Amino acid sequence: MLSVETHEATPWPDTLDWEARAAEAVAAALALTPYAALANAAPLVEVAVRLTDDAEVQTLNRDFRGKDMPTNVLSFPQVQDDLLEGLANSDDGEILLGDIVLALETCGREAEGKGVSIADHATHLIVHGTLHLLGYDHIDDTSANAMEALETKALASLGIANPYVDQD
Repeated sequence: MLSVETHEATPWPDTLDWEARAAEAVAAALALTPYAALANAAPLVEVAVRLTDDAEVQTLNRDFRGKDMPTNVLSFPQVQDDLLEGLANSDDGEILLGDIVLALETCGREAEGKGVSIADHATHLIVHGTLHLLGYDHIDDTSANAMEALETKALASLGIANPYVDQD
């Protein structure tokens, strides 16, 4: 069973139920991958989403990635890529896929620059972060195109426009 735990370390706009939105975003991304069975697996499969600020994300980015600057989203997988396939058959009681951390100020600036709501942009970033937890990456054009296609499809299932198309 899939569980998405959301924690607002910094108050985010209260116009949205962030816990519900995070759960929808994680589920939408997971459903499009070969690991979709994890959503209904016997063990509890958990993803933690932390909504915080640029300062905390900058610290995490510096400490874990060696980049001393804020970024929009960080993902911290807890399961090795080569072990993901067998998780649905696990008899473990709980499996933590990993953590996704979003920075409010950076997300807000990016959303404004794209002309989209912070809710839609943050949803995109949660989908993006979930795919990273599942071993997807964008280190080359082929990988980036595959990941973007999954993101676009997941967002469409949530009624959110393709973030990779110019909306003008």
